[in-house]
Amino acid sequence: MKLFKKIAVTSLFAALAGIGVTAHAADYPNQPVKLVVGFSPGSTIDTVARIIGEGLSQRMGTTFVVDNKTGANGAIAARTVAQAKPDGYTLLVSNSSSITVNPLLYSDLQYHPLKNFAPISTVVSVPFVLAINPENKRMSSISSLKELVEAASKDPGRITYGSAGNGNLMHLAGAQLASMSKTEMVHVPYRGAAPMEAALLAGDIDYGFDTLSGVPLMKSGKLKPLAVSTKERWRDLPDVPSVAEQGYPDFDISFWVGTFAPAGTPKEIVDRLNTEIAAVAKDPKIQQKLMAQGNVLTQSPEGFVEKIKTELDQNQELIQRANIKIEK
Repeated sequence: MKLFKKIAVTSLFAALAGIGVTAHAADYPNQPVKLVVGFSPGSTIDTVARIIGEGLSQRMGTTFVVDNKTGANGAIAARTVAQAKPDGYTLLVSNSSSITVNPLLYSDLQYHPLKNFAPISTVVSVPFVLAINPENKRMSSISSLKELVEAASKDPGRITYGSAGNGNLMHLAGAQLASMSKTEMVHVPYRGAAPMEAALLAGDIDYGFDTLSGVPLMKSGKLKPLAVSTKERWRDLPDVPSVAEQGYPDFDISFWVGTFAPAGTPKEIVDRLNTEIAAVAKDPKIQQKLMAQGNVLTQSPEGFVEKIKTELDQNQELIQRANIKIEK
């Protein structure tokens, strides 16, 4: 009899806990939501977070606030969210580097891309643009990717390229180019895409695979685009050929910006956020802003999980082929 009473009490507590989760999800959100971003203000990830946050605030009736926690290629922000309370009020807006590259290079991340997060949805898919500073005396004679590679071949170790951090996909793109062209180029990491771009403008580095936030600088002539990292050209730079078009047919690198909740967040909340993000991305005004950052790409949480699994395998192969190693 005591056993039956114990089972009954246990079942009652479980039922009450389930009711609590359901009730919590039903009135979500009833307080401000924090969007944690691991990259600097002005970066593509930060800009997308602010655009989505604005749309979600309007649709869901509460404030979505961006909180920048930069450093370690987005790992600090990711770690913060992985350890946050799984109630839907602390979310991560991150890129594929932090989720599908960091785990392959660092052993002390304190987060796993699938075990510690509940993927919500991707938002945009973004190409890089290989750019130089035409005012940089070291680059004054360079007008094409071919000439950049020739310069690197003539003087191994002289050409430098920047990235948004060790292990960032900008880093992988530069390492992949060096590997494919059989040249030696020096990687210089920064704490985000915006600082990398500033270094490029200052002439501190020779080239970088910049994000689309640099397109206005390219159109104004302050930066000179030499190649697009995806096989397709970018619509706002129709005259700039892809790396693949210029002798490296297998070169095809891009990144996505996506949203995550801590693992254990109620499925009702994750699904609600997924639905709202998809609706925000379809709003004509919001969509126009997002398209300046990349190609709009939303999907189900389940589809996002499969995308992450696939990219972990692809990036592992890329890292091995380019022989990228990070001192841990």
